[in-house]
Amino acid sequence: MHNLTKIVPRPLVLNGPSGCGKSTLVKLLMKEHPNRFAFSVSHTTRKPRKGEQDGVHYHYTSKEQFEQDLIDEKFIETAQVHGNYYGTSIKSIQDVQKKMLIPILDLNIDGAVSIKKIDYLNPHLVFITAPSLQELERRLRGRGTETEQQIQIRLKTAEKELDWVKTHPDFYHQIIINDNLQLAFNELFGVVKDDLFLLNK
Repeated sequence: MHNLTKIVPRPLVLNGPSGCGKSTLVKLLMKEHPNRFAFSVSHTTRKPRKGEQDGVHYHYTSKEQFEQDLIDEKFIETAQVHGNYYGTSIKSIQDVQKKMLIPILDLNIDGAVSIKKIDYLNPHLVFITAPSLQELERRLRGRGTETEQQIQIRLKTAEKELDWVKTHPDFYHQIIINDNLQLAFNELFGVVKDDLFLLNK
């Protein structure tokens, strides 16, 4: 008999280029297993937009506090966009774990490298990609949401990410080539099925 008080849900960290189908797979996972997954809430120094709630959409904080938290190494991943900071904190992940939910994190590779170094978080690391760069480009163009310049930037980033994965073949627990949505979902489910079994006991 497992003692649930000793179970800490392992974060599910997803890497992969834009257009690989991460969002679709996560939606399927959350639909098939409701109330078992949650996204961690990021921190930002930008002002809340109309309808946004602190602690729901973002944790809103000051630039000074964010920079202090950076110094204190409280973030796994940070970015600066239009003069505002954004970051994924260790605490935001732990907040999800305390609710006995599996945290889902869509990070870049640097973020995955950072979180892997935090032994007690013990994350599942998954890289998702399309069968080829040509297919990735087709999907990006099919979305119709990016300019030509944005598509080229995303493709160059994807190429760098794929090169990194080739040179670090043992970094990920699972590499999923999303050529068939159901098969890709089955692979992703296989990564977390033991965790779900323990949480459902």
